[in-house]
Amino acid sequence: MMNVNDYAEQASEIFVLSDSFIRIKELIDDDSSTIDDIADVIILDPALTSTILKLANSSLFSYPGKIDTISKAVLVLGITEVYNLVIAFFTSRAFKALNVEQDYLDDFWCKSVDCALIVKYLGVNLRIPNAERLFIIGLLHNLGELVIQQLSPEKALVANKFTATELPWDKQQQTLNFTYGECAAELLKQWQLPFSIIEPIRNQDNSDFTYSTDEIKLLYLSKRIMLSQFDCSAHDTELLFTEDAMQQLPITDEMLQGAINYCDFERLTILSIINPGAATIF
Repeated sequence: MMNVNDYAEQASEIFVLSDSFIRIKELIDDDSSTIDDIADVIILDPALTSTILKLANSSLFSYPGKIDTISKAVLVLGITEVYNLVIAFFTSRAFKALNVEQDYLDDFWCKSVDCALIVKYLGVNLRIPNAERLFIIGLLHNLGELVIQQLSPEKALVANKFTATELPWDKQQQTLNFTYGECAAELLKQWQLPFSIIEPIRNQDNSDFTYSTDEIKLLYLSKRIMLSQFDCSAHDTELLFTEDAMQQLPITDEMLQGAINYCDFERLTILSIINPGAATIF
């Protein structure tokens, strides 16, 4: 039986990040690189350039002026934030080769974008330090589902069938001996993404918060908020949100409703940029 590392290794050979991504990563990791060095590589890919500029000018960042060049995007948003947008672009591009119905993929990205919007909204409102990585953590949190869907679709079918008294990650564990979150983390490790992105995704279903960072706690809660609007809409609230979990961060009912409203307002804009096909389902 394949374990989580086996799936991640096979997936990394199928879903490959492009040479452009590798070059951008090398430049960002090199302290001697300049903004222009990074911008020069990005602009070689017109689709990447267009996506970054659209996202940079979207309400996701609410920058008061017009960002019309990649150099300005890096200067205004910061290298880390632009790098996160590069990750989002190349990840969605890599999984376009997935052998599934388009409706399934559109639904997947819709839920991923909602999780990303919720975790960013809550992080900003709670003034979490380094909140710039939260959107990408939410966006990539469930990539493991796509890995299993590609390599073992029969197991994905079983894992994705759960009742209103079962939690999705428990069913994944029973079916696969690991969760989609753990599989996503291993794939991101194969891609050599930053530890600060990988660890919240790896621990998103861990209900022992003893050593959890704020990012882990935020993703834990944000995913459940998202699922309460989708696959787990029939679940009892107490099953999704334990009292202990809700006490980990000072999140009010008003903040929860605000996060849901934020998704409703911003979902289409972000979907139309990251995965245009998914925007047509609304």
